[in-house]
Amino acid sequence: MTDTMLSESLTSARERLAAALAAAARPADDARLLAVSKTKPAHMVREAWRLGQREFGENYVQEALDKQAELTDLEGIVWHFIGPLQANKTRAVAEHFDWVHSIDRERIARRLNDQRPERLEPLDVCLQVNASGEVSKSGVGFDELESLAETVLSLPRLRLRGLMTIPAPAQELARQREPLARLRQALEALRRRFPGAPLDTLSMGMSDDLEAAVLEGATLVRLGTAIFGIRDTSRR
Repeated sequence: MTDTMLSESLTSARERLAAALAAAARPADDARLLAVSKTKPAHMVREAWRLGQREFGENYVQEALDKQAELTDLEGIVWHFIGPLQANKTRAVAEHFDWVHSIDRERIARRLNDQRPERLEPLDVCLQVNASGEVSKSGVGFDELESLAETVLSLPRLRLRGLMTIPAPAQELARQREPLARLRQALEALRRRFPGAPLDTLSMGMSDDLEAAVLEGATLVRLGTAIFGIRDTSRR
């Protein structure tokens, strides 16, 4: 992808998010674009940053660390880890990321907390919820969510910001909205249960369901191929 193509696709993604917010009668700054840069080279991240994008999502730890090492000069860049997180990778994530979206069990949360350097701000985190109840998907169930949230809120080096989900694919808007509505309702329930917590984030919505997610209150939408083009999985 050329720099011109990247500029056009990023502009298109921003316009799509703006249109979805307007259609949902929400303020123009009510949701942010998270550019999913997994499998994409550092120079593409640099160009997106030059075009004003600041938040980037990565799924693979070593790939992300290599990119971060190349991009240390970029001011204001914010790194989100959005993929499944194994216990042997938590230290690298705790030391090098600003956000983690994929906490779905207590062990991972405690390791991230214990390994977050004191020199850094607490790590902003979301709990990943299996909103569609798919056996093959990562994520905590709705019935276990409050207990996990309570644990994370007790950890001083983590800051619980909200919930994330990757719902089952659906074609119709109404079907897309169903699991996203459940996630929104779950976040509202957590706000009532823990009124002092900074629970302001719904990380949901990708290329196929962005409009549905915005209608249900998404504050972070994750777009990858719509910005950077088709992924080259051989780069993993």
